[in-house]
Amino acid sequence: MTTTEARPDAPPVERSTRRISINPRQSGIYVAFALIVVLFEVLTGGALLEPQNISNIIVQNSYVLILAIGMILVIISGHIDLSAGSVVAMTGAVSAVLMVNSQMPWFWAVLITLAVGAVIGAWQGYWVAYFGIPAFIVTLAGMLAFRALTLTVLGNQGIGPFPDAIRTLSNGFTDGYLGNIGLGPLGGADLVSLLAGVAAVAGIVFTQWRKRMGRLGYGQDVDPFPVFVLKLAGIAVLVMALVVQLARFKNLPWVLILLAALVLGYSLVAGKSVFGRHIYAVGGNLQAATLSGVKVKQVTFWIFVNMGVLAALAGIIFAGRLNQAGPTAGVNFELDAIAAAFIGGAAVQGGVGKVVGAITGGLIMAVINNGMSLIGAPSERVMLVKGVVLLAAVAYDIWTKRRAAS
Repeated sequence: MTTTEARPDAPPVERSTRRISINPRQSGIYVAFALIVVLFEVLTGGALLEPQNISNIIVQNSYVLILAIGMILVIISGHIDLSAGSVVAMTGAVSAVLMVNSQMPWFWAVLITLAVGAVIGAWQGYWVAYFGIPAFIVTLAGMLAFRALTLTVLGNQGIGPFPDAIRTLSNGFTDGYLGNIGLGPLGGADLVSLLAGVAAVAGIVFTQWRKRMGRLGYGQDVDPFPVFVLKLAGIAVLVMALVVQLARFKNLPWVLILLAALVLGYSLVAGKSVFGRHIYAVGGNLQAATLSGVKVKQVTFWIFVNMGVLAALAGIIFAGRLNQAGPTAGVNFELDAIAAAFIGGAAVQGGVGKVVGAITGGLIMAVINNGMSLIGAPSERVMLVKGVVLLAAVAYDIWTKRRAAS
């Protein structure tokens, strides 16, 4: 008696015998996010999900979400970066000197600032990857050094105002090119924003369908088709609800479009590229990765270069939002980005984490900040809640690991 294995070119065979189940480690963060949103929606009397407030949450926390994208890759590889906030301040100061003091065209100033961020990342990546100093020490030194350089450049005063293009990217919204469309009791909404939401939903459906067919092609179990459709319908409803609320206020924020592009690009890099697999391999088992031929030093080096570039981008966005580069910019930003990564499912030991998870963790922190501000909670209570949430997220990760191992 012979058995045949499923081939990639074999016609897909529906195998939806898998029981309906939820992976607590992968899905717990999204369930927690939904519960936190519902809680603050009730506590604020419906103010949390008002169109203007949703837009404020995105715009006011965009720089932390950008940092979280780079930080999740650093943490997956088994390292940490404590200098991100200081790099944000320094690169913001560099961009201000170029655009405001030197009157350089904003496009070239942005490119030079991103290059400065890459050089900073390369400097730190060299000491970590090729000299063997722990990332904790290198980036702690960087946190102090780059903050000192920021104070040297700016002194005790800010530099501004920034060009209109930078302020538009940080605070602006897309124009209503096709006008508004009526939504009944909801009022009018920007048609271009709604079409962008429909396109996003179509892209999600297409990628999930391809993933399902690929699993079927290899003979792997998948969710029953009704469950699959129900999950996609839930995602579509959430995406369109968010887009409708934004379209009712001032259309889509430009920084949201930038974030969407970054999330899509880095998700593909982390999940589909060879470099992404090497990042997970280095963080999951360093010795095995080395023996498998992974160029560990190069991977580590480029992870920190990438972190420096994203910190520079966050520095430009933050300075543009405030319309000036200040000496105190970026304080504790690295802690918010690290918390976002761990709340979003990153493992303390490395080797586990997703870009979407880090964004979700960052949004949880943003909703907590915004929600408690709306109910008038003092700052010390906000810090207390954020600390408890971070501890609970890491404890939950460790608990699920032990449960899976047993």
